[in-house]
Amino acid sequence: MSRTVQFLGALAAASLAFGAVTTQPASATASAVCSVGVGAVTGDGEYGWSVFSTVPPTRSLGLWINNPYPGPARLSGPIMSSKNGEGNYDVGGLVVLGDTLYNSYSIVTADGEILAQALPRIGGGWSSFTSLNRSTYSSPQVRRGAVYGLRRDGVLFRWNAANWGQKTSYPGFSAVKSMALISATATYDTFLANTRGGALYTIHIPVTSPMKPVVKLVRRSGWQGFEAMLAQKCGIYGTLVIGIDTDTHAGYLYAVGHAGGTSTVIEPRGKVPGSFGSGVYFRWISPPEPPPFGE
Repeated sequence: MSRTVQFLGALAAASLAFGAVTTQPASATASAVCSVGVGAVTGDGEYGWSVFSTVPPTRSLGLWINNPYPGPARLSGPIMSSKNGEGNYDVGGLVVLGDTLYNSYSIVTADGEILAQALPRIGGGWSSFTSLNRSTYSSPQVRRGAVYGLRRDGVLFRWNAANWGQKTSYPGFSAVKSMALISATATYDTFLANTRGGALYTIHIPVTSPMKPVVKLVRRSGWQGFEAMLAQKCGIYGTLVIGIDTDTHAGYLYAVGHAGGTSTVIEPRGKVPGSFGSGVYFRWISPPEPPPFGE
């Protein structure tokens, strides 16, 4: 069976109107100007879409990349794509193959042909991890990046993305099913996380070490069905979130206001067209992209 990945190289053309909205509610910020990139690795191959916040949601296909990895992927961090000066695409991101974490990079044509590829090994021991995320923030004063990994026993780890130093960890997250980055600032990162019991929380993580997350309840029930959640900034304070239920092969889109506990505004935007089977889901990024500020 041929393995194929479909990357969303056209995401940058989605007319994302970041900064065009100030203090409007989530329903106003998640208009047709917003979208979130969705990619997946499944038993049938690898693919992705750009999902727009129309009502009902719509989606568009992107760039296919043939045979991106030498084996099946277990986990994936965000995948970035940008068009280079020769009209091809530079595509890269963190990926776990088997027990090993790699930094994947490819130069790909518009037809999905790989012209050049590098897959440097970062390290082993990743077969016990269930989640992989990356956060970046850049300003004239601060430039930082962090990689987060959630281990099966509920321990959340963080590394400095520049050199894999400053490793720190915190236990207590064994109930978490998935985590979506909704904030990356100079002083903290925030994830939106759902649990197996159905609750929805924000996990606020200051950049200081040792890591001391602050967990806040957003919803008490109703979110247990999502095996994956992906998020992207919409407006200044809002977030567009897609929840993926691989049991029913369904994806649902939500406009989420600036997170503030149980008072957070969450507006359902509807069911996303298409089938979302079992697989490893990741967010597709086309830089430049402003850092999220959903909490």
